[in-house]
Amino acid sequence: MFHTSLIELDQNAYKQNLDYLRDKFGPDTVFSSVIKGNAYGHGIEHMVPMAEANGVRHFSVFSADEALRARQVIRENSELMVMGMIDDHEIEWAIEQDVSFYVFEHERLQAAAKAAAKMGRPARIHIELETGMYRTGFDKDGLSQALDFIARNQACFIVEGICTHFAGAESVSNYLRVKNQIKAYNKMMKLVERSSIPYKKCHTACSAAAIRYPKTTMDMVRIGIAQYGLWPNRETFMHHVVEKNGEGLAENPLKRVISWKSKVMSTKKVPPNRFIGYGTSYLTNEETHIATVPVGYTHGFNRSLSNLGRVLINGKRVPVIGLVNMNMMMVEITTVDGVKKGSDVTIIGNDGGIDMTVGSFSELTNRLNYETLARLPHDIPRVIV
Repeated sequence: MFHTSLIELDQNAYKQNLDYLRDKFGPDTVFSSVIKGNAYGHGIEHMVPMAEANGVRHFSVFSADEALRARQVIRENSELMVMGMIDDHEIEWAIEQDVSFYVFEHERLQAAAKAAAKMGRPARIHIELETGMYRTGFDKDGLSQALDFIARNQACFIVEGICTHFAGAESVSNYLRVKNQIKAYNKMMKLVERSSIPYKKCHTACSAAAIRYPKTTMDMVRIGIAQYGLWPNRETFMHHVVEKNGEGLAENPLKRVISWKSKVMSTKKVPPNRFIGYGTSYLTNEETHIATVPVGYTHGFNRSLSNLGRVLINGKRVPVIGLVNMNMMMVEITTVDGVKKGSDVTIIGNDGGIDMTVGSFSELTNRLNYETLARLPHDIPRVIV
């Protein structure tokens, strides 16, 4: 296949996730599939058609380059929204392609008006409010100025939404901060209402906020990690369990979409008192049977998993030994029967009833699931199963 590993995407798991989430949010709330970060490592070009096959018609990306990739595979009746970076010279493209985008500073608002006037069609914008995240967004004074500018140039704009983002809704440690953000959003919305500028949607909730603070779902939710079958963190899952009076422990309603697999490249028996691979980080105590797997840190398997990570071979969990190389790693297979060149290796996924989760090696190195997934290279082949 001209690649050393393969990513599989489970369309049945994805459908189950969507069914659960839609049931939770209700039929009147628009489901926006967040596909930033190469669809959290799953692949934009694969996830968009899969989502559309399940009735999703709204997609959120971070930047114009992601929007361009999504536009090449998206259906004509699906909507596309840029939540972050879009250069002034890219705004004309967004207007031409009916791509909506956030505005959170006056320079972008002015650039959008200029581009809209030049093209003779309005820019579709979402006004982002600064409610306490302190990243991007109009504060109260900036919002007043923005509303005045939009009112004077109404022909240049269609206000698709009024939005904000919560600072860590997944963690109870941020409870007061999120509650204050909700209050700030509601207060700033009064300015919007008094302006009489028409807008289509209010949207504030990501996966964590939509699950933990149901009132934030509003007209639309922006769902990223949860649609791929992963909880934002353990606290969010425990919130689900408490909500279900403990029943959630028996059946996790979210099913992981992604699996990551490779094959054994070579096997070798190493005598005792030999160092494995580079350096001196692993010394054999006895004759050790090892397998080399053609996946390394260039493929997204972090070097910090050296002598720490695990993979599955023949239904057994086997340890990574020695340093993870750029293009390969070594694993110990002394106690695993039948391993040979070409044997399947599961890095993420299930083998023989044993599950290797994303978190099973993300947490070993104090990394987020988001980070692990987003770092999977674009050129690893993705297939829908």
